[in-house]
Amino acid sequence: MKKVITYGTYDLLHQGHINLLRRAKELGDYLIVGVTNDNFDRDRGKLNVRNNVLERVEAVKATGYADQIIIEDYVGQKIDDIQKYDVDIFAIGSDWEGKFDYLKEYCDVVYLPRTEGISSTMLREESQDEVKVGIIGCGRVAQRFPSEAEVVSGINVCGAYDINPLATTKLTSNHTSIQVYTDLEQLLASVDAVYIATPHLTHYELIKQSLEAKKHVLCETPMVLDGTQAKELYALAEQQGCLLMEANKTAHCPAFNHLMVMIKSGLIGEVVDVEASLSKLWDDNLSLREFDVQQAGGSFYELGSYPLLPIIKLLGTTYNRLSLYSRMKNGVDMYTKGIVHYDKAICSFKVGLGVKTEGNLVISGTKGYAYVPAPWWKTDFFELRYENQNDNKKFFYKWDGAGLRYEIQEFISSIVNHRHSSARLRIQESICMAEIMQQFTERRNFIEI
Repeated sequence: MKKVITYGTYDLLHQGHINLLRRAKELGDYLIVGVTNDNFDRDRGKLNVRNNVLERVEAVKATGYADQIIIEDYVGQKIDDIQKYDVDIFAIGSDWEGKFDYLKEYCDVVYLPRTEGISSTMLREESQDEVKVGIIGCGRVAQRFPSEAEVVSGINVCGAYDINPLATTKLTSNHTSIQVYTDLEQLLASVDAVYIATPHLTHYELIKQSLEAKKHVLCETPMVLDGTQAKELYALAEQQGCLLMEANKTAHCPAFNHLMVMIKSGLIGEVVDVEASLSKLWDDNLSLREFDVQQAGGSFYELGSYPLLPIIKLLGTTYNRLSLYSRMKNGVDMYTKGIVHYDKAICSFKVGLGVKTEGNLVISGTKGYAYVPAPWWKTDFFELRYENQNDNKKFFYKWDGAGLRYEIQEFISSIVNHRHSSARLRIQESICMAEIMQQFTERRNFIEI
């Protein structure tokens, strides 16, 4: 039996893809199709992919040409796959002419003619479903949003609003295509979706107003500081047929997502401990929102959602007990440590704005452990370590810009494909974080140190 293998992203599957798959199938008896993983696409800078990997796999399957579909996860996998599946022919589109000649050492390489006049890029450019996005809150984080959005297709950042006109002017001065709005209702009437980057305590009302106007919402983390409010807002989003997404950049970090997949697959055994730390030394004498008790300042509200993320992603939202320990100053926590008890695991996290600690992530398992050095929350590297050091493996991934582009891409992709939640940070995980923030607010299981 003659085996053929081919690879592609297969985004917005079109007749050109179908023709290429048919031609590849005609070369042999058995066709294996490699579909690129979402993270692999992001690593290669492809932030304009509209369909997620599951949708793309289903589209390829529906053509009827693939006898077997595999996922392409990493650079160099083609050689591994050719040997693993005993492939006779590697087939790829003629626009890659000569680029895969190095594979001739392992099998025959055939460059197939492409269908002229059609491509996924053309379809994306011609599509009329460009999402118009308005920015609400033009502070430090939002200043990076327009430039990060420029590398993502399907988005048009067309408006900005802030109660401080100077902040809006600063943001739009380098982006003349963004219109300044002095009235929030006018902004909402002009866009399909909003990005909210205002102080924590304003999130609830702004999200609610936006959803009631039937606008999709991407809100900076922490989305809200109250579990009841989080449940209410997600229920409202579902009722309105809108997407509500918490903008936790670590949740969309390519390396972090690869790490979560690897650990869940059992590469370090059963997880029994997660230690996550994140700290910054800021001058608390400065008049910053982060040190203002009236604006929900403090290290836990500001940083806590990041170390909570790997704990909840790996061990779930159902824990037995959470204990909190904080060092306070002027009503805000300069340092907080949390201990989370599960049935078969114990986890801890540390955050600080006035205490410096090693900002790494360590995930301990029954077969080995994962080590992610600081800054693990935007890492491009991690290592799996074992008793036998010869088994240790290092993994490197691409991290571009400020990282906002990854969450923007997921937000736009979800809207275009009518997904009302993201697997990167599931609704129940976001609600769990809000409930933990609420526990801190109410000082339950809390000890001041």
